[in-house]
Amino acid sequence: MNDATPSRRRRHGGRRTGTDRAAGPAIAQMPWRIPVNTDRPTEPLDEEGVAAIHSGAMRILSEIGIEFLNDTALDHLRQAGCRVEGQTVRFDPDFVMEMVGKAPAEFTITPRNPDRALPIGGRHMVFVNVSSPPNAWDLERGKRPGDFETFREFMKLTQYFNCIHIAGGYPVEPIDIHASVRHLDCLFEKLTLADKVAHAYSLGPERVEDVMEMVRIAGGLTHEEFDASPRMYTNINSVSPLKHDWPMLDGAMRLARRGQPVVVTPFTLAGAMAPVTMSGAVALSLAEGLAAIALLQWIAPGCPVAIGTFTSNVDMKSGAPAFGTPEYMRATQMTGQMARFYGLPMRASGVCAANVPDGQAMWETSNSIWSAVQSGTNMVYHAAGWLEGGLIASPEKFVMDCELLQQVQRYFDPALTATTEDDLGLDAIAEVGPGGHFFGCDHTQARYQTAFYQPFLSDWRNFEAWANEGGVWTAERAHRIYKRILAEFEPPEMDIAIRDELADFVARRKAEGGAPTDF
Repeated sequence: MNDATPSRRRRHGGRRTGTDRAAGPAIAQMPWRIPVNTDRPTEPLDEEGVAAIHSGAMRILSEIGIEFLNDTALDHLRQAGCRVEGQTVRFDPDFVMEMVGKAPAEFTITPRNPDRALPIGGRHMVFVNVSSPPNAWDLERGKRPGDFETFREFMKLTQYFNCIHIAGGYPVEPIDIHASVRHLDCLFEKLTLADKVAHAYSLGPERVEDVMEMVRIAGGLTHEEFDASPRMYTNINSVSPLKHDWPMLDGAMRLARRGQPVVVTPFTLAGAMAPVTMSGAVALSLAEGLAAIALLQWIAPGCPVAIGTFTSNVDMKSGAPAFGTPEYMRATQMTGQMARFYGLPMRASGVCAANVPDGQAMWETSNSIWSAVQSGTNMVYHAAGWLEGGLIASPEKFVMDCELLQQVQRYFDPALTATTEDDLGLDAIAEVGPGGHFFGCDHTQARYQTAFYQPFLSDWRNFEAWANEGGVWTAERAHRIYKRILAEFEPPEMDIAIRDELADFVARRKAEGGAPTDF
């Protein structure tokens, strides 16, 4: 072995150099940044409305109760003085508010790359890739069940785009890998193809413990260092109406005990799993979320949590979920107002019901994203790639959504609202005078390259110029970009010793059988 070998083995991955970059990057994108929402939140509720929804949530908790299908959770709540009858728990509102008051209003998650650390809460707003669809769709292959290679493609997109901050759940479920070991293969790829904050599904003790250990290894951390601060998170959903199931509670409690964040997101569809009225649906959602948060704060006071909203409506003609609707927007805004009332960070989603990346897909997603902005949301799930109400992940939609997310980030840029003497441009106005134009004046010439948002996907040419270049529609342009990204992608750096340790852990856990299943 020559002297160059150790240094050659020290790192794995990294950007290509020299002639490999000669063709240029797939797109010119905005740099990595943590968006700060500079707007005042939209508050559709007056003080009486906030009080009414809070009172409604507390009455649900104290009079109707929530089912907890987990004996450990029931034991904790019984010890806390809650009224437990069978699996139904009724809460004293004062206890709930005392527990919620222990949760931090803000916290920071630091992944294996500390430069990707994310503040959650306050005015910060971060975006998560599409998570959990069982199917994929693209212009070449159409709709098909998820597989491991498509999962890897989406992980590359997740890492590539600077406007995506979190590598959340599986962007598509790789059903070609057995469920007992799927989490091991997926997390290995997630932790080596990306260096962003990662997520664990709360779907059984073995999966949760394996993911925590893999995140610890990938970060080069001791067990004490992992437990000392947030390094990853889980998201749990209630089984609306009025129920929390065993594996979600088990995973949430495991993470909370180790100081890792838990996002509690009830899935309430008005007219099906919740009252048909938005205030009723929001009150139910809050009751379910606060019940789980109270449990976690009793077990681990001060553990980082966030409350999520996934309140929308159904199509009353077919029963199908609808997203990006006026009702969805209002429910998100109302939940944001209530999250601030409780002093909790909030999660929302960038969702739609469209089946392909068309106009409907983008107006519904835009409605969802902008309602998240208006509500003061801190974490936006499914921000890129979601179709068919969460049953499809699409790379073209992923690229299209990232164009939207970049525009939101630019919208937050303080430069757009700056009012210094130079920004007012009075000298330029005097220079141009009546009837002139500003194209050639010094004020414009000094700023024209950075004055406005520059799209990587939108085509701003007139019809004739667009047609002369082949008349390529948006989804087709997005498809070409997606292909170029995959062609140029290089994984982020990882110490080879850490990568080897991660691979050894996966191999050992596979040999042990992974997570038990009944098939």
